[in-house]
Amino acid sequence: MGLQTGTKLARTTTPLIDPANLKIMAYVVEGPLLVDHPSLIRVADVRELSDIGMIIDSNDEFIGVDDVIKIQELYELGFTLVGMNVVDETNRKLGRVDDYSLDSSSFIIQQLNVGRGLIKSLTDTGLLIHRSQIIEINDSNIVVRTTAKKLESTTPAERRPFVNPFRSGAPQPEL
Repeated sequence: MGLQTGTKLARTTTPLIDPANLKIMAYVVEGPLLVDHPSLIRVADVRELSDIGMIIDSNDEFIGVDDVIKIQELYELGFTLVGMNVVDETNRKLGRVDDYSLDSSSFIIQQLNVGRGLIKSLTDTGLLIHRSQIIEINDSNIVVRTTAKKLESTTPAERRPFVNPFRSGAPQPEL
């Protein structure tokens, strides 16, 4: 929505997410008033995010792909978060990203909603993964810190030969 006219200017379609910090930098927009195709709106130009949509000053805020170098790089990268595989540190598949939650003031993704596979979804619910659990984002996977911990013995195991007291020839313990 435009603040000057109070009318709908465009509709957002795809977010441009920076995989280095999971921040949404811009949105690809579509609409009849747009000159450049594709056109984008930078999140820095969004005045307010409300229940009716994003409010910007005017249609002068829309930019082309070539206008900002960082946005051009992200657009050409083609990174899509939804649908990416999520694995833990041991490379065990946890599921795929179905959706995400973001902080509306900074447009930083806070949590990933991970859907389980078909069989796992019958017994388990989806996972919520906080951004602090993410270790790495590569071309094919999002690697997260596992919560399972290996239990280690606190005392070293002693190996003593077993002696059966009921066998003949073995010394009998005194009572």
